[in-house]
Amino acid sequence: MKRSDKEQLVADLKAKLSGAEGVFYTDFTGLNVKRMTDLRRRFKKAGVEYVVIKNTLALRAVNEAGLTGQKLRGPTGVVVTKDPITAAKLLSDFAKENDQKPTVKGGLYEGAVIDEAMVKKLASLPTRDEALSILVGTFNSVLMMFALALEAKKTQLEGSN
Repeated sequence: MKRSDKEQLVADLKAKLSGAEGVFYTDFTGLNVKRMTDLRRRFKKAGVEYVVIKNTLALRAVNEAGLTGQKLRGPTGVVVTKDPITAAKLLSDFAKENDQKPTVKGGLYEGAVIDEAMVKKLASLPTRDEALSILVGTFNSVLMMFALALEAKKTQLEGSN
């Protein structure tokens, strides 16, 4: 690959990283083309970028984006996302369906270096939409209990007259 092509790849990845909340490094060894295509489609549908790039170029892009990269070995796929929880869930679910592949090497979450265990914790959190629906459900139940209490008081006052 020509130097100019490598510089363009680094610049493209750096641009994607600039607005990212999360970056996960994966080892996709053992996934065939069909499974890789399926993984890419799932990521694309969720608005998540998945880039396969040489480790040195990936680290250069990460460092140029002002983030701290970690040393990478072996084949690496880079997950770049604005919604790390959704991306972690997709990655975790896909791995469960495909003999724990791809494996997570580590990553970055809001600028901090994270490991595989932290990515699993992120996958277990509710997504933004799920958290909002839980919050709305909680408010709804509190309001319902308040309305029932007012109705009971009203009935009690009417009965005493």
